[in-house]
Amino acid sequence: MIRKTMLSLGRHMSSMARGTTQVRRLLHGGYVRIHPSVQEALVEGRPVVALESTIITHGMAYPLNLSMAREVEEIVRTNGAVPATVGILRGQIHVGLTDEELEFLASSKNAVKVSRRDFPFVLSQGLSGGTTVSGTMIAAHKAGIPVFVSGGIGGVHRDGENTLDVSADLTELGRTPVAVVAAGAKSILDIGRTLEYLETQGVCVAAFGESREFPAFFSRQSGFQAPYHVRDEEEAAKLIDSALGLGLGSGVLIAVPCPQERAAQGQAIEEAIQQALSQARSKGITGKEVTPFLLQKLVELTDGKSLDSNLALIQNNARVGSCIAVALSKLQKARRERNLPRPGDMTAPQPVVIGGINVDFIAKAQNPDILGGGQTNAGRVRRTFGGVGRNLADCLSRLGQTPLLLSAVGKDEHLESVLHYCHHMDVSSILQLEGKSTATYCAVITSAGELSVGLGDMDIHHQITEHYVSQFKESLCQAPLVCMDGNVPLSTIQYVCQLAREHQLAVYYEPTDENKASKPFLSDSWKALTYISPNLQELRAINRTLGNPLPAELPSRLEDVVQAAVALACPLLAHLHCVVVTLGAHGVLLCGKSLGGSISLYPGAHEQTAAARLCAAHYPAIPIGREEIVNVSGAGDSLMAGILAGMLAKHDTDTCVRMGLLAASLSLRSYEPISPEISTSSVSQEQVQSRSWPEVKVWNMD
Repeated sequence: MIRKTMLSLGRHMSSMARGTTQVRRLLHGGYVRIHPSVQEALVEGRPVVALESTIITHGMAYPLNLSMAREVEEIVRTNGAVPATVGILRGQIHVGLTDEELEFLASSKNAVKVSRRDFPFVLSQGLSGGTTVSGTMIAAHKAGIPVFVSGGIGGVHRDGENTLDVSADLTELGRTPVAVVAAGAKSILDIGRTLEYLETQGVCVAAFGESREFPAFFSRQSGFQAPYHVRDEEEAAKLIDSALGLGLGSGVLIAVPCPQERAAQGQAIEEAIQQALSQARSKGITGKEVTPFLLQKLVELTDGKSLDSNLALIQNNARVGSCIAVALSKLQKARRERNLPRPGDMTAPQPVVIGGINVDFIAKAQNPDILGGGQTNAGRVRRTFGGVGRNLADCLSRLGQTPLLLSAVGKDEHLESVLHYCHHMDVSSILQLEGKSTATYCAVITSAGELSVGLGDMDIHHQITEHYVSQFKESLCQAPLVCMDGNVPLSTIQYVCQLAREHQLAVYYEPTDENKASKPFLSDSWKALTYISPNLQELRAINRTLGNPLPAELPSRLEDVVQAAVALACPLLAHLHCVVVTLGAHGVLLCGKSLGGSISLYPGAHEQTAAARLCAAHYPAIPIGREEIVNVSGAGDSLMAGILAGMLAKHDTDTCVRMGLLAASLSLRSYEPISPEISTSSVSQEQVQSRSWPEVKVWNMD
């Protein structure tokens, strides 16, 4: 019967939805390949250094470019880090290249120079190319690599105030949190304006060594001072760690002067630069073609001395950058070890919840009809505190689990109230960010308790980065359960899923809303999840993303709702252990493996049992009168927290689900998203056993 239903639903899938799915998967899945050695180092917390590839494809001729690339990678290895040269090969971003791939790029005649703007075209056309500073920063950040070594950065071109010729490297430094180790900016640029532009972009710039003099690529002096300087790799690592830890979202530039022994050649090269620059102008060479032309012309004008200096400069940057990466890795490892409990203090591992904290303004209308047209409706407005992650952690804490909450709030007028309200929870590790606003959400609720409209300012959720979360890797790996909500950035979700795959972790994903539900499903990350709890709309969105058959319309009659939910959940169970479909007033539908009539909530319980079958079990909600419903915003989170608390206490499936239904019924009657009445007394195995419950209906999904 279920198979027939799925075939019927499939006929209604629109070609437009199919096309949208393909585009989303194109953009978010399969375009970044991380070399196994790089991936292994990142997972283990070892230092990795990203390296650009335009110097290979556009900076030097073959085969000198290939030998240079090999030498730079070897320098990184010698200094204790793992090299990750970034390049584009046949429409795929590679983070870390094999020797054969390096040779392919080095010998390519048609390689494209790839910056931020070029990615969509180059990838969609299946082209190959070298990544600029901007392009490499993007790839490094997506891979979770905080340190990147380059020769030099682009900048504001001379006469840039009229031409507006400003390198994308500068704007990338302002919006991508990666530390760039480079020999400053090329002297052909307007270095004063370049430094001013970096200041405007909020980029922390520090000269490396004893002087604040900002280097100009071949020259140790530019005539301009860097805002700061760091004396050695330890100081540089501390600066980078502070920048990343604050979650500012901008990069850091560590400006390394060229080796002292090459400084004498600086003046001769500077004169050659002016001559080459004049020739470029006379030939009408502009834009991204200028730098390759100048570098080639400099080799001719200086009889190869500029090339020797260029090689020495890049090698020096690689030494300094890899030492900084090693120092940064040691710093982060030491902090993680400090955060671990001492052997004598060891208790049972905590669950971990990663997600949003919101200040909620709940406006409930007094009359059944909400008037539009700018009219004021009578009602009651309350401030409370929500966010899916916070709600889950709140309810689990009230049920005796005390999870570690990883989230972000602003150091603003809401901070003190948030911390006071969450005093019963473990909020010791949440980010408190200067200059950021705590997430706020305004919900307009009808007199019947249904959500009419919601507005949210949620930008701070982008600060729940993989860098921040990775600092709690040990806690994650020891956790009996990891929970994530859909507010978490995609890269963080992918990091947690990768960790789950590596360490066989149980991970629950709360889809949050229809737009965020599909985040893990934009790539193969979702296959590492254990549980999800979508409503029917979110379940449809997930299947749309995966390209699965969809119903033309979502039904309202219970029997039809169950049938549609089963059809949509079925393809997900090839990888997920359990799909919990929340049905609002209809209760909850549990889909998963069953043996002896009960669906398993525990991974591994039925995995090797041939007799286990896919089943769906419907648990009706506890009846509540419309007049009793005060707020629906936290009911779903209470339901899942109750189920999860039962699981963590090792209760049977029926008890777990009914604990969730008890918690949801209490929160529906509360102005708070999570009812203060929820406790280990009001929601417990004993309370479940003391009540009479309606029959659970079970369907075979096979």
